[in-house]
Amino acid sequence: MALIKSVRGFTPKIGKNVFLADNATVIGDTEIGDDCSIWFNTVLRGDVNSIRIGNKVNIQDGTVLHTLYQKSTINIGNNVSIGHNATIHGATIKDNVLIGIGATVLDHAVIGSNSIIAANALVLTGTKIEPNSVYAGVPAKKVKDIEPQQTKEMIEKIANNYLMYAGWYKE
Repeated sequence: MALIKSVRGFTPKIGKNVFLADNATVIGDTEIGDDCSIWFNTVLRGDVNSIRIGNKVNIQDGTVLHTLYQKSTINIGNNVSIGHNATIHGATIKDNVLIGIGATVLDHAVIGSNSIIAANALVLTGTKIEPNSVYAGVPAKKVKDIEPQQTKEMIEKIANNYLMYAGWYKE
């Protein structure tokens, strides 16, 4: 059973139809929307500031979400996929975004809708990622524009797949 821990008077709020892997950790001022999945060895550490997660978000194995005390929060929109072993620290991620495996997104960065952050990319503090774009590298730089419908379809497919995968664990 996942570790769900209250801290500083905050107890995590978890929406409907949410899969929490047995060893996922959800702490403090964290709110998870409906139809989400929080996978194995993932840590949502809302101890020092808030974490807000929309609907149909999958946060894959080994990912860490954290913030800066009194300085940054995490806000994640709907239909977002965060790849294995990513780190999100005090950032905003808009709707229909794919964060690649091992990517790092730092404080006060804003990832625009319908965007892709490539595997192992480093999005530096305060970076504003344009909507409908692909960013890659260290530090992350714009690689190309992408059609909003193309990105939305791909990201929607991944989000739907993870909803299906989570359902396998309810059987």
